[in-house]
Formats: sequence, structure tokens, C-alpha cells
Amino acid sequence: MGACIARPDRMDEDWTVPGILRKSVLDYGDRPSLQIVNGIQETYAQTWDSVIRLARRLAGHGIGRQDRVILMLGNTHLSVHAWLAVNLLGAVDVNVNTGFKGGSLIHAINLSQAPTLLVTSDLLPAVLNVAGEVGHLASIVVLDQAEGPDMTAGPRIPIVSAQDLDEGSIAQALEEPVKPWETASVIFTSGTSGAPKGAIMPHGQVALLAKLAASKMGMTREDVFFSFYPMYHMAGKFMSVLAALSVGAKLVMDSGFKPEEWLDRIRSHGATMTAAHGPMLEMVYALPPSPKDRDHRLRLIRTAPFPKRIAGDFERRFGVRGMEVWGMTEVGVVCWADMREPLRAGSCGRPDTDWYEFAVLDPATDMPLPPKSPGEFAVRPRLPWTIMQGYLGMPERTVECWRNLWFHTGDFGYVDDDGNVYFLDRAKDRIRRRAENISAGDIEAAALLHPLIVEAAAVGVPSGYEGDDDILLHVVMRPGSILDPAEVLAFLLQRLPHFMVPRYLNQLPTLPRTVTGKLQHALLPRAVDDADVWDRKRANIALRSLRT
Repeated sequence: MGACIARPDRMDEDWTVPGILRKSVLDYGDRPSLQIVNGIQETYAQTWDSVIRLARRLAGHGIGRQDRVILMLGNTHLSVHAWLAVNLLGAVDVNVNTGFKGGSLIHAINLSQAPTLLVTSDLLPAVLNVAGEVGHLASIVVLDQAEGPDMTAGPRIPIVSAQDLDEGSIAQALEEPVKPWETASVIFTSGTSGAPKGAIMPHGQVALLAKLAASKMGMTREDVFFSFYPMYHMAGKFMSVLAALSVGAKLVMDSGFKPEEWLDRIRSHGATMTAAHGPMLEMVYALPPSPKDRDHRLRLIRTAPFPKRIAGDFERRFGVRGMEVWGMTEVGVVCWADMREPLRAGSCGRPDTDWYEFAVLDPATDMPLPPKSPGEFAVRPRLPWTIMQGYLGMPERTVECWRNLWFHTGDFGYVDDDGNVYFLDRAKDRIRRRAENISAGDIEAAALLHPLIVEAAAVGVPSGYEGDDDILLHVVMRPGSILDPAEVLAFLLQRLPHFMVPRYLNQLPTLPRTVTGKLQHALLPRAVDDADVWDRKRANIALRSLRT
């Protein structure tokens, strides 16, 4: 399973993003570091040169130690360079989902209170659309030189090209390296309800994510890691890019996931390792078998989960090992399958007790439960600065998760007699679709902006893929109004990322509520084969046909 990571007596520069980068450049300077599918290739030395140049420009723009900087960037070399440059300065990157628009984007920008936002020209329009409703944003820096919209957001928020920024000094940042206990990143995670929460992640935590990923997977400098995960996910940024950097491996970055192209791209780039969430592997498995299924160099897929329905057959068909893990942004990856042991379908491995304490607690009493008894997963670290330090601007949510000195994850499962962990389900009201955690409240808030909808409730329903949901939206219409499903979806598509737009719509006369008016999600209908439930796929309507 790779060399074990010894728990250090003290954390030094090796436990920071800049420290990992600098060591890798010294050790592997001439080796390939990054290749973008259908894009650039560069060595570790070239990556370093690009990061240094951008860091100087950002320093000249006034960005300094522990300043927050919003990054809204797709999967290109620019997203890697920007993140590393921001962290090299000791500043904090706040990566936002590139699908955010409207209310979700306003919330993320205002919560961060960052004065600077880095973006590319293709995503600039989404930022300009909310420019009048963000309070702390003082400048927008466009990183690419492609032609885009008019470079003006009005008199209050100037837009500048990164190429036009004056260079500043980064000598102090290089001479006084960032510390493991300083904040590295803020990653947004939806949680079980309400608006997205920003997890405050110190350098020690993100470095541990990278080091554990490389170690557990047995990654070396000879490996080629293929990643399509976005850089606003910990799986993409820390467990893929930073993990590869930490051992001198080559990282191949794709812009997204297409099941019919996945294996071809892995094959053509000579990838030896990759990562994917369970529903994605089910989509690949559903493709017709091919004589080329084993024609690749891939030996290991890190996955959460590894769907037990297909796990064994997937390994045999593609000649690759699946490695199931369990974790979350707030605490990192706690449980890992052991590659030295046979596949145990349905289990996400055992807790890494060198780094974490793990317990299954009775949600009513917070007392530990015996083996095979389902309860809530709870975690706490064995070393400081290795899990998140709280939710940005949400102290009440931070306190809510920390009870009796345990971080309560909201995930449920059990441990068997041998210490193997089995994840069963998530906390109520959270929907998980295609590896995205979605708040039902975000969908409901967007739906209630519709002039004819007076009540709305979103629930997750089985998608047919293990551990994955489709979205069913129940609505109550204004008296005399009739639901027009296609019109409602087009309305939502203007206000929500595409992955949050429902598949199913259902009109109800009322929604179940408590005497105090609280919506009772548990009492909502979830049967989608009812004739009254409208199905977008059954109606043969694609979201792209609804875009205006």
C-alpha cells in the first residue's frame, strides 16, 4: 500500500503547499509535471517559473499573507498556477464552483470577503451578472488573454488583465515560508442544509491529504495520474494534483468526465492511476464491453464508493484494482481500503488510526456503538492542523458539528468485527448527484423565485447508480396556476448550476409541515413512477435545449 507516513514530532515546511512545490522542483525539475488534455505540457521547472511570474504580479496587485483570493477557474494550467501562486504568497485561495451563478455565487463571494477574484474570460460573464450585489470585491483579474465580454463591471469593480499588473517583490514570502497552521484554502461544501459552507483548511490538512493519497496508492515519480476532478474539490486539488506533485509524478488534467471517452483518454496518455466517484464508474461499466477494455496501463482507481453491485466484475473486466475510501472536506480522508488485501465489496476500508480517531456514535446519546450497529461517523485528529478549523463566517455551524470533542460528520454506517467500515447513507436533506453534494434548500430557494410557485421542496430519489441521487422537486402553485415543467426548468437553469436542476417535477396541493411551519422532508412522496410525476428524460427534454 506504499510507504507509511510517520507522524512527525513537529510540522515543518514540508507540510505546506509551497514547501511541497519547492522540494518537488528541486528534486524533479526536468521531469514532466502537468499536461492538459488538448493543451499545454510543462516540466516541474516550467511550472515553477509560471507560478513565480504570477505570484510577482499578484504581489504587485497588493495580495499578501493570509489575504483571501477567490479563484473561479476551470481545469486548465491557469487554475494550477493561480492556486500555487496564491499559496506561495501565503495568501488563501477560495475556490468557487465554476457552475455557481446568481444567488450561490453572491453567497460565496460575500462570505469570503475577499477583495480580489481571479477568473478566465469564459467565466467572467457570471461574475459580471452579480457585480452589483457583492460587497467586498474590489478588483477582478482576468488570467487569460482570450477575447471576452467588455472589460468593465461598472465604476465600483475594476477589471484588469493579469498581463497588465505590475510585478511586486516576493522575497519575503520566499524567505519567511508559510506555516502548517496557517490557512491554505477554503473549499465550499454544501452539507445537509442551507447555503454552501466554506471549510477553512490549514496547510497541514491539505499536505496530509496529498501525502496520504500518494502513500496509500503507492504513487511514485514513474506514475501518470489522470484527473478530471475540478480544482474546487479536494479530490482534484489536493488528492490528485498536490499528491502527484509530492512524489514527482505526472498529472494529466482533463476538463470533465465523459464515460465514452474516459478509457480512451487514459489509454492515450499512458495513465497508471486515476480517481472517480462510484456513479461515474457505473456509467463506464454500462458501456458495451470491448476487446480494448484491458488495453491500458491503468492499475489503480481511487473511488468513493466502489459500487458493490459491480465492484468485482469491474476489476475483472478492466483489469484494474478499485480502492474505496471514505472522507469529507472537513476532516480529510479517514478510511482507506488496503491494496494488499482482497477486494471487500461495500467496505471503504479501515480508519487510519495513526492520524485519526474514528467512532460510530449513537446519534441520540453520542455514545460509541458496538460492531455492526449503524450510527453516525465521528472523527477527531491525532495531530494539530490536520482537519478543518471551522466554517468560514459560520461559527454556529462549526459549533453544531463539534459536540463532545468529536466532529460529527452526518454520515451513517457501521464497523464490522474486523474493523472494516461500511458507509450506509447520508444525513437527511442532502442530495448527492454525480459526485456533487447538493443542498435541497438551494434548489427550493431558486424555485420560490418563480412568480407562480408558492412552495417548493426538493428530495433525492434513486438514480439507478449506487450512492447517487436524481432530484425530485415538489411544488405548490398559485391558485389557478398549472405547472409547466419545461418552463420551470428553463427558469431554474438560469439560477442554478446544471447539476442542481431537477429531473422530476411534481405539483402538490400542499407540503407537509410541522405546527411551527417547518417543512417535513421525510414525509414527502418519493415515488417517481407515479403518472402525476413529470420526468424530464421521459419527456425527452435535454437541459441544453432549454438554455436561452
